[in-house]
Amino acid sequence: MSAENTKTIALNRQVRHEYFVIESFECGIELFGTEVKSIRKGMVNLKDSWCSIDKGELWIKGMHVSPYEQGNIFNKDPLRVRKLLMHKTEINRLFGKVKQEGLTLIPLSLYFKGSKIKLQLGLCKGKKLHDKRADMAAKSASREIDRALKSRNNKY
Repeated sequence: MSAENTKTIALNRQVRHEYFVIESFECGIELFGTEVKSIRKGMVNLKDSWCSIDKGELWIKGMHVSPYEQGNIFNKDPLRVRKLLMHKTEINRLFGKVKQEGLTLIPLSLYFKGSKIKLQLGLCKGKKLHDKRADMAAKSASREIDRALKSRNNKY
């Protein structure tokens, strides 16, 4: 994801803790007008969402887009299944990796790219408990080193 002309709307922070992100992809998302307005207000949650491939099409499930207050009868179900837009060859390649290697497709972030809303999709492998412990130990060690360097620099 390039920094120019993009603005992050929502992040799925828990993914990096629960999974190894092997590869990431950018895809479009099919939305209705009231959903776009709601997303522009930041009323979206990616926490429990995942993606699946059915009949050659890519779908996101579990993404919560709160109903737009001024939307009246045009509001859609907040947890409805939404279609993701990618090239057929990319979808077929992802399908092969998910089926053969036992990987999972999980949304990493939702952002604006120009005036369009894009989704960053991650091809992920689940972490075991010992992997999570190793990551936490590494983070803790780096924090301790940073604290020690900071306190040493403050003395002089």
